[in-house]
Amino acid sequence: MKIALLYSSKAGMASSLSRRLADDKRDEEDEPPPDFLAECDSDETIEAVRAALATRHDVIPIESDDFAFDHLRETQPDLVFNISERLFGPNRESHIPSLCEVLDLPHTGSDPLTLGICLDKSRAKEILSYHKVRNPEFWIVEPGVEPPADISLPAIVKPLYEGSSKGIKDSSVVDRREDLVARVREVTTLYRQPVIVERFLDGREFTVGVLGNAPRYEVLPIVEIDHGLLPPGARPIYSYEAKWIWDTPDNPLEIFKCPAPIPTALRTKIEKLAAATCRILRIKDWCRIDVRLDGDGEPNILEVNPLPGILPKPEDNSCLPKAARSAGYSYTDLILRVADEAAARYGIGGPAAVRATRGRA
Repeated sequence: MKIALLYSSKAGMASSLSRRLADDKRDEEDEPPPDFLAECDSDETIEAVRAALATRHDVIPIESDDFAFDHLRETQPDLVFNISERLFGPNRESHIPSLCEVLDLPHTGSDPLTLGICLDKSRAKEILSYHKVRNPEFWIVEPGVEPPADISLPAIVKPLYEGSSKGIKDSSVVDRREDLVARVREVTTLYRQPVIVERFLDGREFTVGVLGNAPRYEVLPIVEIDHGLLPPGARPIYSYEAKWIWDTPDNPLEIFKCPAPIPTALRTKIEKLAAATCRILRIKDWCRIDVRLDGDGEPNILEVNPLPGILPKPEDNSCLPKAARSAGYSYTDLILRVADEAAARYGIGGPAAVRATRGRA
């Protein structure tokens, strides 16, 4: 097949950001937060995905910039392998899939609606709550508005539509009303968006990789995030500091256990919860779901990531590739599996794509 690899490189998006800021003529105090480009792809990741796809397909790399639509229209690939994030707005992860729909091009991953719903944490939680899927109690606070008086503490404050732990710092967990007010004000000002305030769950934390499509999903070995191995005094969360500062290739933060050392009954419960979440939100091809236990030891959905991170090196501690390796997949196997899943959905790609429908619910 001819596959277009759509990515958002750090250099490419930085260039787009510079043009946007110049056009807007913003003052220095209006500069974006320092972690603004955290979701963008490293050159190493882009090359690793390209090389994996190239073992079986013809690959056309395309930056998800202002010219992406023209490039897609000109190349007319058989399939778009999408890892692009884009930069602005609550629907930025939907931009490239939306262009694919306009051009009638098959693409990997979930559709624009699902991507938009999952990036806006409150919308995903509202749907899951309707279906009686456990998730922490939450409140939405708009910029310039005081947090409601009935918020239960301790709580955690997050930007409403960010990923890659952007805006989630060690200070995001608050125990006092004055800290809550200060953190809400800080995040709404810096990220120019509402915040979601969630009741903080202090139980064990897991992340769950899922491959495939309804009605059959393959739930990969569960990864546990061991908070006991964080630096002394750190809050028990996988914060921006834990993901990008304390954890480096030269000095990895060894807080991940895969497969998670948990009883069979809990593992089964988490697997069923992850598969149900994928069915409810109509996730396609791949996903990573963050889960945490509440005071009763019951798993709760924290966040749903239908466009998961896929850093290629084991020392990068990227959780979906880590879970895939534990299941026996190489990095190339993982990337090809996702392409095969998408091809099977669209009825293209031949026998390899048909075989991709294996899995377990």
